[in-house]
Amino acid sequence: MRRPLQVTLLVLSGLGLLHASLFTDLCLRYVKPGMRPLLIVSGVVLLVLGVVEAAARDGRSERKGHGRHGGQAHVAAPDDELERHHGHDHSAVPRVAWLLLLPALSLLFYAPPALGAYTASRQPAKVIAEQDDFDPLPRTSPLPITLTDFTTRVQQDRSLAIKARTVEMSGLVTPVPGGGSWDLTRIIISCCAADAQSVKVRIYSDSIPPANTWVSVTGNWHPGGKLGTRSAPVALDAQTVKKIQRPSNGYQDALPFPSG
Repeated sequence: MRRPLQVTLLVLSGLGLLHASLFTDLCLRYVKPGMRPLLIVSGVVLLVLGVVEAAARDGRSERKGHGRHGGQAHVAAPDDELERHHGHDHSAVPRVAWLLLLPALSLLFYAPPALGAYTASRQPAKVIAEQDDFDPLPRTSPLPITLTDFTTRVQQDRSLAIKARTVEMSGLVTPVPGGGSWDLTRIIISCCAADAQSVKVRIYSDSIPPANTWVSVTGNWHPGGKLGTRSAPVALDAQTVKKIQRPSNGYQDALPFPSG
């Protein structure tokens, strides 16, 4: 890879990062919001390096041009001739560097989709931490609640506070084998998409929405086992299922947006 292509790669990589992190929200498909400033800085650095290298190259070309016009022929150093003769050029970059063009072009023209039902269906549900003390639930109805809190209330809250309560949760639709039900899912990342984990609540409803659809669900706990113990199913009998837009915090187990 020669100098012009190295410059092109730096500029494309910088533009790709800035496109994904500064001009759009694409980066939130792959990393947490807290990583966004670092991506912006990285994009600026790559872009500046590319511009500086391009300017420096133009300067060198201009000096060589003046040298030729002044009657001074360029004589290659013996070491340079020897390296070219043997097929070695230490100014070149290994051909594998061409592969770096793929992610740069991808960020600019076709960004990979966010993690969704395909990933969630192949992951076990995230293990929920043990909790002993629970605050009283607000009297709001329906009660906005995260999937993690719902799971904890169902399987660990001995006061049975979740029983007969109408709750509201949001997440993406993940099909389950056999049909008849589906999983409401939140994919959670600690740093980036590589460490993703899933929180799931089984939903029983009259119809099954398409996979990867973001929905808001209201309903009541689906009875089974002993509430407040691990035998209780983390499941909901749905009363309403409404399609929503994917939230900007799609990789967090967040409360649903207020209805209306």
